[in-house]
Amino acid sequence: MTGPQKTGPARLGPGVLSYLALFRFQNPALEKSAAAVLGRLPPLAGAAIRIQSVCGLRDRRGPVHGGSFLRERRIVLDCGPTEFQRIFAHELFHFVWFRVGNAARRSYEDLVRAEWRAGARGELGWSAEWRKGRLAPRDIEARSRRWREYCCESFCDAAAALYSGIRSHREFTLAARFRRRRQEWFARVVEPRRLSI
Repeated sequence: MTGPQKTGPARLGPGVLSYLALFRFQNPALEKSAAAVLGRLPPLAGAAIRIQSVCGLRDRRGPVHGGSFLRERRIVLDCGPTEFQRIFAHELFHFVWFRVGNAARRSYEDLVRAEWRAGARGELGWSAEWRKGRLAPRDIEARSRRWREYCCESFCDAAAALYSGIRSHREFTLAARFRRRRQEWFARVVEPRRLSI
């Protein structure tokens, strides 16, 4: 297995600097890496989000790299510099998912439902992959909470794969044809709009 491979540099113009104003970093040293991610994104709008670093972050299942607290407008991270851009992008897109609207969320659900029916294996991050592995056909048909949580994590992992600048990673296990379809979906549905966070 190889480590993350990065793409070229992001745009770091005045727009990116204004987007940085949307974030309050506990550790200002993270701003440069965050700016690289923000330079790859469509325009952002919303109230400020606090970015905090902690050691030993866990959820009810064990250690995690990050967590988003939407109502508190806070992202908590426990990751090293090689994973920061991917984890930051993933957590940021939880805020996007929350505000993107029902039509876009349903459209993304349709996309991953079609993947499921086509027998697609793998995902673009562990948070989606383990949830995908626990799905049953009844979850998909009923749009159960388990299905909706999977769709959210899949959306955030896909966004992280697209916008973090990392071309390959051991957690990118989804087949190339399905990755291309997701990239096309983001280009059609997400990128033409200002992202509300």
